[in-house]
Amino acid sequence: MNIIIIEDELKTAKSLEKIILDSRPGAKIVGQYQSIVSAVEALSNGPQPDLLFMDIQLADGLSFEIFKAVKITCPVVFCTAYDEYSLEAFKNNGVDYVLKPFSKTDIQEALRKVDELKNFFQQKVMPDLGDLLSKLGAPASTGKTSFLVFMNQKYKTIQVEDIAYFCIRHDATWIVCFDKQQYVINQSLDQVTNAVSPKQFFRLNRQYLINFKAIKEVEPYFLRKLYVRLTIETADKLLVNKEKSHSFLSWMEER
Repeated sequence: MNIIIIEDELKTAKSLEKIILDSRPGAKIVGQYQSIVSAVEALSNGPQPDLLFMDIQLADGLSFEIFKAVKITCPVVFCTAYDEYSLEAFKNNGVDYVLKPFSKTDIQEALRKVDELKNFFQQKVMPDLGDLLSKLGAPASTGKTSFLVFMNQKYKTIQVEDIAYFCIRHDATWIVCFDKQQYVINQSLDQVTNAVSPKQFFRLNRQYLINFKAIKEVEPYFLRKLYVRLTIETADKLLVNKEKSHSFLSWMEER
């Protein structure tokens, strides 16, 4: 398998290369590029790889610009620190969306999905698209409608519309509802982010995923950050960094 890495952080690119080669000894990293310009030049003049690992926010813009300049025929695994581009990623050959900082397990799972995709299209019959997307982990447009929790020796279903936010606390993922009830779930915040509707929920930072309906007000903060207040109290001050503030305000405005 010939693989190209498009990543402007050299340390991250080297870490990604090591994980890939450790996980797939037969794989070859045939190119590493740090910008849209260099990636477009390489993909235009050379053969297509079997797989692309691609960051989204590069030094000279969003990597989606590469798809406008070059016809990409191979699957793409997007690795990024930002969760708001997942739908766009899956429109551009994306088979997985890995949030930084990623682990070896995250990359191995992405490689497994690539293998699964390859196996599907090697079959004689045409695969069911809905089943394929489900297996590859593409987010549904509406997202999950409920979560199953276990509390007081009983299972209980929590409707997503009743959830004000998800958060990480003491290395566990918690659901906090509008009625202030709280439940721990056996899923990472990354998994929850990919499962719920991106129109209804926004990942503010590594600790909080909030419901649009829970937002009380937003105000400018120091260093071009945003301070978000919810209708119910949170243990931490909810800040959106300047890199995500524009996408957050755009997300709010899309209602």
